[in-house]
Amino acid sequence: MRTAVHSDSAPTAIGPYSQAIRVGQLLFVSGQVALDPETGALVQGDVATQTHSVLRNLKSILEAAGASLDDVVRTTVFLADLNDFSAMNGVYATYFTPPAPARSTIQVARLPKDARVEIDLIASISA
Repeated sequence: MRTAVHSDSAPTAIGPYSQAIRVGQLLFVSGQVALDPETGALVQGDVATQTHSVLRNLKSILEAAGASLDDVVRTTVFLADLNDFSAMNGVYATYFTPPAPARSTIQVARLPKDARVEIDLIASISA
């Protein structure tokens, strides 16, 4: 059974999708870009600033599901410019404790709202 998860502390979906879907003990969180949860506007700034915003939004969605960043088993990072990898990675490392989740990082041609970074994740959470 699929159950939608929603957090008012994270941006509302900008399309026909859920912030997250829980299936059993797995939580699939949709990709988040650096949107301000209150205004829906893209957070301006460099990739480090946007990465902080993205991870705070993801953390809010996890918390709405009764989970935390410690429950994350897999992330995918999408960068508009792979030259931003080091700056993104520096911020990313401050949000996860060892062992860090498995991860892929991909450069893409363009992201929603012309964001610099988007991250989605999968978490394993208890009942």
